Amino acid sequence: MQRISISISGIRRFSVTSLSTSSASNHLTLADHRLLKQVVESCKSPSHSKCVLQAHAHIFKLGYGTYPSLIASMVTAYRRCKLSYIARRLLIWFLSLSPRVCNTNLIIESLMIKGECGLAKKVLRKASDRNVITWNLMIGGYVRNVQYEEALKTLKDMLCFSDIKPNKFSFASALAACARLGDLHHAKWVHSLMRDGGVELNPILSTALVDVYAKCGDIEASREVFHEVEKNDVSVWNAMITGFAIHGLATEAIRVFSEMEAEHVSPDSITFLGLLTACSHCGLLEEGKGYFDLMIHRYSIQPKLEHYGAMVDLLGRAGKVKEAYELIESMPVEPDLVIWRSLLSSSRTYKNPELAETAMQNLSKARSGDYVLLSNIYSSTKKWESAQKVRELMKKEGIRKAKGKSWVEFGGVIHRFKAGDTSHTETKAIYKLLEELIQKTKSQGFVPDTDLVLMDVSEEEKEGNLNYHSEKLALAYGILKSSPGSEVRIQKNIRMCSDCHNWIKSVAMLLNRVIIIRDRIRFHRFEDGLCSCKDYW
Repeated sequence: MQRISISISGIRRFSVTSLSTSSASNHLTLADHRLLKQVVESCKSPSHSKCVLQAHAHIFKLGYGTYPSLIASMVTAYRRCKLSYIARRLLIWFLSLSPRVCNTNLIIESLMIKGECGLAKKVLRKASDRNVITWNLMIGGYVRNVQYEEALKTLKDMLCFSDIKPNKFSFASALAACARLGDLHHAKWVHSLMRDGGVELNPILSTALVDVYAKCGDIEASREVFHEVEKNDVSVWNAMITGFAIHGLATEAIRVFSEMEAEHVSPDSITFLGLLTACSHCGLLEEGKGYFDLMIHRYSIQPKLEHYGAMVDLLGRAGKVKEAYELIESMPVEPDLVIWRSLLSSSRTYKNPELAETAMQNLSKARSGDYVLLSNIYSSTKKWESAQKVRELMKKEGIRKAKGKSWVEFGGVIHRFKAGDTSHTETKAIYKLLEELIQKTKSQGFVPDTDLVLMDVSEEEKEGNLNYHSEKLALAYGILKSSPGSEVRIQKNIRMCSDCHNWIKSVAMLLNRVIIIRDRIRFHRFEDGLCSCKDYW
């Protein structure tokens, strides 16, 4: 193998065992294409332009110029080095030189792995030959890169602009996209495509259907699918148990587990995580402890970090904050950030600033929400000076409060809102309706929970800060566009605050509507002035 030398003076850190470096010349001696690929992938800024050009030359010199994975790496490197025109020319050249569908698929797969969804889409458009794998790589790639709407759009393009029919892999990825979005409209559409196409369900698709309906808020549809499909695989049972758990239906989750045992289907670690989550959401402390012991002693399943996290959450929600901290201290594994955040959250709920400070000290990579929780604790206990110090620290460190986002689907289109959002085309109508709902709920006895607002300001100012949370705007839009008596379904990226929770209970009773909201923690079904969580979430 020919030995080559590439200067990488612009790259500070590059260490591979097979490479020999000279501190004097700062050169790398490379022996095969894998090492060249690593050099290319180290080029991440315009200062590395010379390096990627040199690597490109050597790649072709050694005969590796048509390797799809190397082409994808070079295209990505050129884009990072602000040499997009070279990236485009390289892609066009490759597709014209190697038009075979296997090469197209390899380049799309490589680009999707690198997060280059836009370039992968260009390859798809320019490809002269495609097969079902080509489309599946695009749909699945979008899902992995958290571009769920693009995944569903690509499935539609596949149906409209090609003669290739989707297969089980296409549908599995599409259902995953619907589940992440909480998009019931498209979930039903994908399911109908499967039925019309006579797709035979396997454990993966059965699990995906049970899961998607649960995560889109239609737990009854999830239950129906569960009863219709074969249940030989533990994953199908797990999907139903977890579905009931996120809807706060612990009794149903426990019943399914009992049926599972009766059918002699062995539970796994995911089964018990679902059961612990169900118990946590419903305050079933003793039952949760029982399942934790059952997992270890009857089924010989060693608890993972997630199980300890669920137990910390269970104890914290039940008000056993000190016991939760003691469990963290006694765990045989190192607690992660999620566990410390769980303790921080329960410390806020039960106003324990001491344990909250302990949790913060162990959050080496604290996010904005962690600081907000700590500030909330100080504010709720009227420790305005401490709350001010937290805000000043956030300002000093450049930490901004993460904005809550909510979205609602109407007519097959997802409408997104942020707190105080005025970007929607129907903003005036949304705010007008929201103001009317606020006034009507107040006249019926609703009182805003102003303890949640961090500032030591007047009650009137605090109310103003609470009125335009994202879920309130999304709800106003959902009511505005839907017919009276129909359900309104909303998704939210963070935990819903207690003020919005109480206000939506009032709206549900005022309008005699069912309102279903999925926040980061669980589902809430509001009806007749009550919530399915029974104010325990």
